[in-house]
Amino acid sequence: MSDSPSFSQLGLSETLVRALSNMGFSSPTPVQAACIPALLEGHDVLGEAQTGTGKTGAFGLPLIERIDADQRHPQALVLAPTRELANQVAGALTAFAQPFASIDVLPVYGGQPMGEQLRALRKGPQIVVGTPGRVVDHIKRGTLDLNGLSMVILDEADEMLRMGFVEEIEWILEQTPATRQTTLFSATMPAPIRRIAHRYMSEPREIRIGAGNEAGTDIDQSYCLVDARHKLEALTRLMETEDALDGAVVFARTKASTVEIADALLQAGIAASALNGDMEQGERERVVQDLRDGRLDVIVATDVAARGIDVPRISHVFNFDAPGDAEVYVHRIGRTGRAGRKGRAILFLEPRKRRMLRDIERLTGKPVREQPIPDRQAVQARREARFAERVQALLSDESARAHTALVDRLLADTGASERELATALIALATAGSPLDASAQAGADPVLAAARNPRGEHGPARRDGKPRGERPSRGKDREPEADMVRYYMPVGRNNGVAPGAIVGALANEGGLNGRDIGRIGLREDHSHVDLPASLDAAAIRRLGNIHVANRRLELTLQAPRPGQASSAGEDRGAPPRKPANKARAGAPGNNPRAFDKPSAGKRGPAPANRKRPAYAAAPGKRPVRKGGTSAKTAGPRADGTLMIKRKVANG
Repeated sequence: MSDSPSFSQLGLSETLVRALSNMGFSSPTPVQAACIPALLEGHDVLGEAQTGTGKTGAFGLPLIERIDADQRHPQALVLAPTRELANQVAGALTAFAQPFASIDVLPVYGGQPMGEQLRALRKGPQIVVGTPGRVVDHIKRGTLDLNGLSMVILDEADEMLRMGFVEEIEWILEQTPATRQTTLFSATMPAPIRRIAHRYMSEPREIRIGAGNEAGTDIDQSYCLVDARHKLEALTRLMETEDALDGAVVFARTKASTVEIADALLQAGIAASALNGDMEQGERERVVQDLRDGRLDVIVATDVAARGIDVPRISHVFNFDAPGDAEVYVHRIGRTGRAGRKGRAILFLEPRKRRMLRDIERLTGKPVREQPIPDRQAVQARREARFAERVQALLSDESARAHTALVDRLLADTGASERELATALIALATAGSPLDASAQAGADPVLAAARNPRGEHGPARRDGKPRGERPSRGKDREPEADMVRYYMPVGRNNGVAPGAIVGALANEGGLNGRDIGRIGLREDHSHVDLPASLDAAAIRRLGNIHVANRRLELTLQAPRPGQASSAGEDRGAPPRKPANKARAGAPGNNPRAFDKPSAGKRGPAPANRKRPAYAAAPGKRPVRKGGTSAKTAGPRADGTLMIKRKVANG
């Protein structure tokens, strides 16, 4: 007999318990069993739990129970790091609230039409789920009233910390009633998260489920050294040779990469589909359902799009692009090894990034073994074995005997022996997908590149840098190999902070927080590293985002071989002139000071405030004297973004 309590034993109402049963939830997860009673009793809860442990139900079910459906005003606020997660949480809460027809859940985030959000807020939803930037914007506009708030939930607080939202979160909490109940969930507990808990929570109950060295208990972890040029070939070889591969998730860094990888797998005969934030919610749900039902075998996803996927048949997770840190790795591999099943996680590492293994092993408490890439002979052997299994299955199938007369005729007409005829029929049957993987002549480039991490440019130093190249330091280091540096005409003189840039690019631009690389601030301009896979349309869209009441107007810095980007700045295109320093430093113009608007000043936003106010101080855009410099990017007459590449000096 199981010691696990039932939902009714946790104190939930019979109506909600019956609804959970209809949804297929028979018993609570450990994090739900620990959190639900504490939250129903009114305690603050500080929860440390990994993705996939049932956190949404842990805070969502008590939240639904405590909502007064007759009161039409926001009673609960849930903060999530991204619009995808906000949508996911809002969907789960809506499902939980289905038996209570008068409870409305509203997601608010950047990228949605503001008019629709304003109309929905005027109807008085009891639960608001939003990203920090858009929530701050609504509070400042006076369109989100927190006076009647009784519950605040911070979901995936460590992710919001990584994306630079700490200041926004603290400001939002300061606007809420002191009597609120606060719940914070995080996969890890770094010092800034602990500080928020100490400052804004009242004697919280600390609950730790499936964190730290408990991660990956039922998952066999390995890594492959793969040169970036041969990742696709390595992936297809592993998918052909891995034992017990059923369903798989492949993690890629960018949305464009998910499509490219999925297309390559389809061409190799593997049923695969991309899953990313550019897809409509209904389409994403269909892809996950196809994986669950067996119509798909592989999903290629970004980190954000894969959050919340719980498909028992996922046997393998492939980290095609290495994650940004060890915590992200743990989030990823949590997609497999569920419901008591064993899982496999394979990490593709470029030789220069091998240091990440130490962080992963320290966090998971398990070794990550090296696994060689299968060679051509191994792939051929596996193809032949699968073909032989199919032939043997047909030999015992009565339907196959219907072709006996045709075989007799072929033997008579051709004069071939049975062996010769069988050989010809095998060649015909495998013409579309040849068994011989060793048909290409010469050395195997995949294995050669993995064995020789020094590449084609001569011997390398121990630190991985070519001889004669001094390693760069600090925030002005060169972008990573798959990143490109862009410059923006906003800097410290405009009162901008790195968190504002990250928040704008993530929530307004739809980027994953981990796709946003190093950010460098100067007095009158800034730079940010973004994925090299972004196309011109994406850069143009990002360039139209406003931070500090100015468009980002991204200018692309072309790579300068052998020269650090910091040196290129001095000789590159001149940045925009800064705004008047006295004005930028004047009281009321500091965007970090999130002053609460007085009741008399709340109302519709001024016409010139088109973007979230957390990122901007009111002020006029600096006027360029003497027209636009020939070396500086700017808008064309038709309003599109003009990008100028800086050319390396001769």
